[in-house]
Amino acid sequence: MRNEIVHSDITVVGGGLAGVCAAVAAARLGRKVALIQNRPVLGGNSSSEVRVWVCGATAHGVNRYARETGIMGEMFVENQYRNPDGNPYLWDLVVLETVLAEPGITLYLNTDVHEVEAEGEEDARQIRSITGWMMGSERRIRFESPVFLDCTGDGLVGFLAGAKYRIGREARHEYGEEWAPEVADDITLGSTLLFYTKDAGHPVKFVPPSFAKDITQTPIPMKRVIRSGDSGCHYWWIEWGGELDIVHDNERIRDELSAVIYGVWDYIKNSGKFDAENMTLEWVGSLPGKREYRRFIGDYTLTQNDIIGQKPFDDRIAFGGWSIDLHPPQGMYATVSGSKHMHADGNYHIPFRSLYSANVSNLLFAGRNISATHVAFGTTRVMATCATIGEAAGTAAALCVDKGVTPRELSQNDTPLLLQTLLKQDASVLELVNEDTEDLARQAKVSASSFLSTLAVESADEAYLLERDVALLLPADPAIRGNIEWLLDASQDTELTVEVWSTGRPENYVPAALEYQTTVQVATGDGQWVAIALDWTPAEAQNAFIIVRRNPLIRLYLSHTPLTGLLAFERGTAASVSKDLEDHDDSQPVVEWSMKGLVRKIFCLRTDFGTNTYRPEHILDGYKRPYGGPHTWLSKPMAQDAQPWIKLEWENEQPIREIHLIFNDDVNEDLINLHHHRTPFEVIPELVKNYRIDMLDPAGNWSTLVTETDNRRRKRVHCLETPVQAIAIRLVVEETNGSGYAEVIEVRVYG
Repeated sequence: MRNEIVHSDITVVGGGLAGVCAAVAAARLGRKVALIQNRPVLGGNSSSEVRVWVCGATAHGVNRYARETGIMGEMFVENQYRNPDGNPYLWDLVVLETVLAEPGITLYLNTDVHEVEAEGEEDARQIRSITGWMMGSERRIRFESPVFLDCTGDGLVGFLAGAKYRIGREARHEYGEEWAPEVADDITLGSTLLFYTKDAGHPVKFVPPSFAKDITQTPIPMKRVIRSGDSGCHYWWIEWGGELDIVHDNERIRDELSAVIYGVWDYIKNSGKFDAENMTLEWVGSLPGKREYRRFIGDYTLTQNDIIGQKPFDDRIAFGGWSIDLHPPQGMYATVSGSKHMHADGNYHIPFRSLYSANVSNLLFAGRNISATHVAFGTTRVMATCATIGEAAGTAAALCVDKGVTPRELSQNDTPLLLQTLLKQDASVLELVNEDTEDLARQAKVSASSFLSTLAVESADEAYLLERDVALLLPADPAIRGNIEWLLDASQDTELTVEVWSTGRPENYVPAALEYQTTVQVATGDGQWVAIALDWTPAEAQNAFIIVRRNPLIRLYLSHTPLTGLLAFERGTAASVSKDLEDHDDSQPVVEWSMKGLVRKIFCLRTDFGTNTYRPEHILDGYKRPYGGPHTWLSKPMAQDAQPWIKLEWENEQPIREIHLIFNDDVNEDLINLHHHRTPFEVIPELVKNYRIDMLDPAGNWSTLVTETDNRRRKRVHCLETPVQAIAIRLVVEETNGSGYAEVIEVRVYG
């Protein structure tokens, strides 16, 4: 046996997406990080060992402008480029290379932590070290650092350190949660095994193993969706163990899940009810994907009411948007729906106080073990949300080391620093505004070669019969006062009713309050532009949700050329899912008004009033995500402005060392790591592809500082070898990845 001691600034235990993002975030802030994973690959439940879709705030396209940015967003976008078909092994590589790209991280795979040395009384403990065994290498490694992160999912490190935690469901009276049971219990969500199938191109027989479950003797065929062409996460409902101890009964749970998988496949292959003669098993999981176990107690416990009420915490460090998604204790054997879902009206916020232990002073946690009730955990548990929490926890850990404070002290004294650091790193936070005093761009005057000043989408690619209510999200900046013309056909004389609704919260994209309504007469005729006068001036710039009421005598037209800031919706067209499998309340606004069938499509319209939505000043307004508007600069179409530019200019010369750029990568596009759906392009079209950065020196001469080609990333940081003295810099967009406009969200400059 080899005994080793590793000294780091931060020790992260758990190599799922939460742990990966925590380690990367801390390393990017200059900290030395030990990342420990007890499996041979990174990625946790998303890895090729388990193969779960990385779900997050988009909720498979339910929420608008919800895809994560930061480290998780980088991996989504990179995976789309490298792996558009969702190969699980290529996803492993994306995650691994994200870690290996950071020289500050030392990675310890196949290392199982089994000892924690902690000291102090029950309410004031501190971790001194953890010890792990590296399987296959016979190395016993002791890890020492001032700060530890438990990203294990099951919460083993915190448990061994004596951190306070909870398992199971809280009673309803504890937090006043509608979905909590009357009496607290130890019930959790179950674990799942998945399998992959493929068409072999020739007949393939299947002889079931002796242990295969005869599912005809269970409720499964009657209560769950079974199809021969499905595989992977379509069978998420093969779930069991919620009434057992998910950890200590792990082997028993795995065996039961395995028996049901082979029983399901026997049913598909040999029952005669399916067209499956040429189908064969390609892969069967052997590692149960756990959903729930310990949830630690922090200084704040996130609840159902916080989620549904979208509570705007002062220390919000991440957001989520997946529904509260709870499953019956009996899992696949339940006679009720396999899941029930409650949606907020938009994305919700997660506080930093839920990310550190209430009684272990140097312990942070991220992932499914954060301080949340069982009901709230039903949404925070999904992996992309866990990843954003991980980035926040890793960022906080780095600041704790830098300042020599505990996470609680950081929370009490330096929350603004944490939030601004997250914002600078492009982490997934909503509503926060750049207040960085070191950002020279905030003192600059901004101008551009052009900007888009009118809203118009005129290329008609598809007729759309108005059989249901539809809607268009449109920025009201500063107002919607004037005519909106709609391109339409009318089979006979009729009328068209249009309404303007406000959306309530700036982070929401649903109708909240009726602001204006009008009805106009429409004459018989095809291909006509019909003007409708609207009049709404909100107190501040925000989005308008414009509803066009159903009229089967009318056909609108859809354009397949999207425009940033505009979204189209249909009412009552959410994907039909068996109520035996998923129970959604279709009256919830984000479900009732769906954009899934209209991805990257817009109803043809034109306006006769101007808009400030895309002015160049938006690159300095402090926002990095859509929030009551897109907060981005759009040039005029590049057919009119061939090489659009945006310029920052100062009264006095500035020493410039770093330039940070945020390009638009359309966070409304629902990317996925594996096989839920296929996005047709490898690079987000709105991203700038080729660009250069020029500087104007004090003598009045322009020169080029940076030239970049084939860009496919949202955030770019350009560090100059030596500082330059400049009175202006200019970003020139030479080509995009498909958009007809130059689209830039933010420019920062540092000396």
